[in-house]
Amino acid sequence: MSTFLHRVAHWAFRRRRTVVLVWVAVLAAVFLGAVNSSEAPEDSASLPGIESQQAFDLLDERFPGTEADGAQARVVFVAADGQQVTSTANRSAVDTLVDEVADGPQVAGATSPFDAHAVSEDASTAYATITYRTTADDLTEASKEALTEAVERARGAGLTVEVGGSALKTEPAQGIGEVLGILVAAAVLLITFGSLAAAGLPLLTAVLGVGISLATITALGSALGFSSTVGELAMMLGLAVGIDYSLFVVSRYREERAKGYQAQEAAALAVGTAGSAVVFAGLTVVIALLGLSVVGVPTLTKMGIGSAGTVLVGVLIALTAVPALLGFWPDAVLPRRDREDPRRTRSRRPGRFGRTWTWTWTWSRQGTTPAGTARTPWGVRWARFVTRRPVAVLLLTVVGLGALAVPSLNLRMGMPGAESKPTTTTERRAYDALADGFGPGFNGPLTVVVDVKGADDPAAAVTGVSDRLADIEGIVSVSPPHFNEAKDTAVVSAVPSTGPAGEQTQDLVRTIRDERPAIESATGAEFQVTGTTALNIDVGRKMQDALVPYLAVVVGLAFLLLMVVFRSILVPVKAALGFLLSVGAALGAIVTVFQEGHGAGVFGVEETGPIMSTMPIFLVGIVFGLAMDYQVFLVSRIREAHIHGEQPGQAVVTGFRHSAQVVGAAALIMMAVFGGFMTGGESMVKMVGFGLASAVFFDAFVVRMAFVPAVLALLGKRAWWLPGRLDRLLPRVDVEGEALTRRAPAPDHASGDDDRRESVTV
Repeated sequence: MSTFLHRVAHWAFRRRRTVVLVWVAVLAAVFLGAVNSSEAPEDSASLPGIESQQAFDLLDERFPGTEADGAQARVVFVAADGQQVTSTANRSAVDTLVDEVADGPQVAGATSPFDAHAVSEDASTAYATITYRTTADDLTEASKEALTEAVERARGAGLTVEVGGSALKTEPAQGIGEVLGILVAAAVLLITFGSLAAAGLPLLTAVLGVGISLATITALGSALGFSSTVGELAMMLGLAVGIDYSLFVVSRYREERAKGYQAQEAAALAVGTAGSAVVFAGLTVVIALLGLSVVGVPTLTKMGIGSAGTVLVGVLIALTAVPALLGFWPDAVLPRRDREDPRRTRSRRPGRFGRTWTWTWTWSRQGTTPAGTARTPWGVRWARFVTRRPVAVLLLTVVGLGALAVPSLNLRMGMPGAESKPTTTTERRAYDALADGFGPGFNGPLTVVVDVKGADDPAAAVTGVSDRLADIEGIVSVSPPHFNEAKDTAVVSAVPSTGPAGEQTQDLVRTIRDERPAIESATGAEFQVTGTTALNIDVGRKMQDALVPYLAVVVGLAFLLLMVVFRSILVPVKAALGFLLSVGAALGAIVTVFQEGHGAGVFGVEETGPIMSTMPIFLVGIVFGLAMDYQVFLVSRIREAHIHGEQPGQAVVTGFRHSAQVVGAAALIMMAVFGGFMTGGESMVKMVGFGLASAVFFDAFVVRMAFVPAVLALLGKRAWWLPGRLDRLLPRVDVEGEALTRRAPAPDHASGDDDRRESVTV
């Protein structure tokens, strides 16, 4: 592997104009494809294999011409203090709104609260239901404006009017996630490298990769069903890994130049060594992302495919575009003090007094710091501290991360709805008004689809089902049935006594389904429970059931890959255990803030509730791939030192000397990119950004910087043990570049001395 990548980098360096032109041509081609492509589809709520989805499909079949997930607006009217919505003036304003909206475009029906008995007991609150013939995404601006104008006129009559539902869904406030992430990344790179060019090159290549990936996703959006969410995730990951992969190659290039290699050979050695780590780190990320397909959720599968493609583009750019760009500016990425070659003696003509001054500088072996002034890097000092006290560090790490993970045992999954939106939105105010007027369960009704195709008396069968449902403890009311034209299917709405996100509501849905055999036997009708509340419950259960198989597939494949890379059994085991600690701590932090509300105000979370159903499995997939990045980059340098003859403890110190600062910078960049998405207004986006940023922090700065060196110090040489038979079976990939070390030409000033003196005559 390292030898092949070495040749690739040599070619890219020599043919740098060709390489850059090819990448620019690719960007132009996919950009043209994106411009000429049809509009990308919206996220699909379809989730095969669950009862709620089957009921939705039955509704589409038995109620033709209407969308089971069609747009709906619930217009809530609240009378002023001391008044009632049933008063003559208020009733007239409500009826006027309903009549105006009913004649609007795309409207399937508008039901007055006085006809549907949708008035609260104290007559302070009422609601009208507006249904549309199409989904919320397909509503025209004319339809939305007609509803908005009618609402404003009703408000002018003295009523408080709010609109819930999907018809006028407000878009969350846009944050500055991408901009903030890039700015912080630029600052971290500038501090790490001390060079504008070295800081700018990883940013440039990351933006190039993200641009190509986003344009490709847009161009293929209609054909493959890639929605805007796929692009958002790809952009988030593309920026993070794109910067990191280029960062590792540029850092190794500077290291090889400091050893005395010429620019072309230094670039080739950097790609042959750090580039090999990039390849295998990228493969682990791709495995984790493609593994999302085993969950069985089409949306997650598409997100995984799109993001995996983005990671592959980032890997290819790091292996080809980075050495090509280094060929244009071979010295610009070096520290300022290293851009002048101290080995050259420069003479000027004698001064006006005929005197020639000769200065002699003493340089360190790597040519980066004057001898006698070098400070021990913090990574070296930390590694020595850990290797001297491995037991204490290991225990503190495990206990600390374990304590942070404890809240995750109380994890409740669901899909945040209007209750999680800011109080500045009309959906949230409508939600609160309905909860106050009709009870907390009114915002989460259960839709029961009754199939009476085989019943002798369909009407009596539906009535029997409704009566049995009303007798179940926890159900407040059951609406009159609504039949289709064929009279073989009816829909009833059951209102629970508890809110849609409550545990009691989940238990209620389970109870209804448990009692279904008895109800169907007594009535001769079959029924299914669906609706937003039931759908969220079913999705959460499906995610929970899929988590263990997903972990088994991803961890198993990554274990095999890491065993090939590190020629060890215990190192991949350690990597998996460290990952579980970091992801457990991240889940615990998410539950603490977003479910239990501790510190919620700091992150702008106005309402706590269940954790998004897809969050745990999404977090596992993304973080596993990113965690393996640090594992490969850090441990490959430790193994490289061990292969070259160093003792286990010293190899850990050497690995940290070369990679700790770069890994730390890479982690800070990822945290900045992910944390930047917390500046948006959507609670779910904040949750994703917080979860990924905290997981990266725990994995990079706790697991990789403390847990990993402590375990390696305790294991010693046993860490690299591999049975002889297995050693012969596994392919050799040489990610450490051992073959390059044997065949690479010696640097121009290679010597056995730690320091060398150079004279510069001026």
